[in-house]
Amino acid sequence: MSAMIKNLAVFIGSAIAVHLSYIGYIRPQADRIIAAAKQAGQSAPRDIWVVLKDYEQEICIILMLWAGFLILSKCIAILKDRYLFSVDLLEDTAENGGDLKAVLSNLGQLPAQTRETPLVVALMASLRRYLITNDVQNTSDAVESSIEALAICQEAENSMIRYLIWAIPSIGFVGTVRGIGEALSLADQALAGDIAGMTNSLGIAFNSTFVALLISILLMLLLHQLQRLQDGLVIDTQAYCEKFLLKRISEK
Repeated sequence: MSAMIKNLAVFIGSAIAVHLSYIGYIRPQADRIIAAAKQAGQSAPRDIWVVLKDYEQEICIILMLWAGFLILSKCIAILKDRYLFSVDLLEDTAENGGDLKAVLSNLGQLPAQTRETPLVVALMASLRRYLITNDVQNTSDAVESSIEALAICQEAENSMIRYLIWAIPSIGFVGTVRGIGEALSLADQALAGDIAGMTNSLGIAFNSTFVALLISILLMLLLHQLQRLQDGLVIDTQAYCEKFLLKRISEK
């Protein structure tokens, strides 16, 4: 629940910050540029503030900041726990003469933040299975089940990020439809020789799609980096369990 509240707070904060920047700087700046172009008898220039001024681009930037936070927070969480793979969490097995109950008890006494990491969860589940069945194959099956559960959990947690990456180009397309619709409504003026309104409306159509596609490309790059870290976490967790747990209990 706390993670959900934090994500919602980041979304609200991003929306407020972006909207304030739009009404305080971006739209006034774009209006000045457009007004200067009209006085000079020219169409609106391809300035960055003119490209960003519409509502669709504002929504896309808000969603970009939110999706970026979701991706980066997951990456930081994975990297923060990487040190566990260089620590032998089962070293008490040899010191206690193979007393796996003591090892399981020690793992259960770790700090909550460490105890809830995928590696420790997989180790504890596998140790419980071995203590119940006293069978290496069942323990190996428990490791495989934990790894599969980890992969499924990671895939499910990425669903919101995928939705946002899908939604951003869709919002850009909404801007395209809106701009083309406005341009068609000004066709009579264009036929009369005044094409300024039609060109401005077409600018809305193309600018929204342009910004949305750029943002989606950036977010897809970040998502692929996150998936690379998540795949590495799954592989390293399985390798750790095989090296430090399965190998020891099979020798025992």
